[in-house]
Amino acid sequence: MGKVWFVGAGPGAEDLLTLRGARIIGEADVVIWARSLVKEEILQHARLGAEIVESTTIPLEGVRDLYERAVREDLKVARIHSGDPSLYGAVMEQIEVCDEFGLEWEIIPGVSSLGAAAAAIGRELTVPEVSQSVILTRRASRTPMPAGEEIVSFAAHGTTMAIFLSAAKPRALQEELISGGYASQTPCAVVYRATWPDEEIIECRLEDLADRIREAGFTRQALILVGPGLAAGGTRSHLYSPAFSHMFRKAEGEDDVTP
Repeated sequence: MGKVWFVGAGPGAEDLLTLRGARIIGEADVVIWARSLVKEEILQHARLGAEIVESTTIPLEGVRDLYERAVREDLKVARIHSGDPSLYGAVMEQIEVCDEFGLEWEIIPGVSSLGAAAAAIGRELTVPEVSQSVILTRRASRTPMPAGEEIVSFAAHGTTMAIFLSAAKPRALQEELISGGYASQTPCAVVYRATWPDEEIIECRLEDLADRIREAGFTRQALILVGPGLAAGGTRSHLYSPAFSHMFRKAEGEDDVTP
């Protein structure tokens, strides 16, 4: 019957592929990957004799043919996705094809570009008493946004925003963020191709965001982070506070005798 594994390859660096992902790639009869999004070094895990399919120019219909073959020939297929398949991974339409053919499938999670970008700038995105929520979104483009999910609507919350697939029109993005409620002095970070050899980082204020992105020449593969938490410090989590008790530790001065 065959099976398809949707493998999250991580944000770029080949050593951020999970152990499980590497094992699945090594067991696959067919490995599908996109050169434009995934480093070729990931293929070092493929077994000798595996069929390698470069999918950059292949539409869904071409992948559909491969999945139909997997059913007929009882093939194990590793479909490699950049980052984690749950975020802008175009994986649901492939799952629907698998279900149509009765082809078993499984998702192998990967390190997301969001986690990689936060690591690159050395920030925790959830800062106590400043920002305890992270909104993951994108601007409307050829893919429209559902009603109520516009950048302006989300900006009104004033928390940390991670904006994907939106570097091509930075001026419009900047205007939407400010119109939605962010102050022009709000800190921002732009991480281009996190963990790749050509990774670049921009840190600036919101009022300078568009100019800085234009100067750098980023139009794709850049994650934009916005919010007061990016520059906040001095607050402390209750987790390690001596005055805060939880099931594994009593607060200082608290009676150690369990009633």
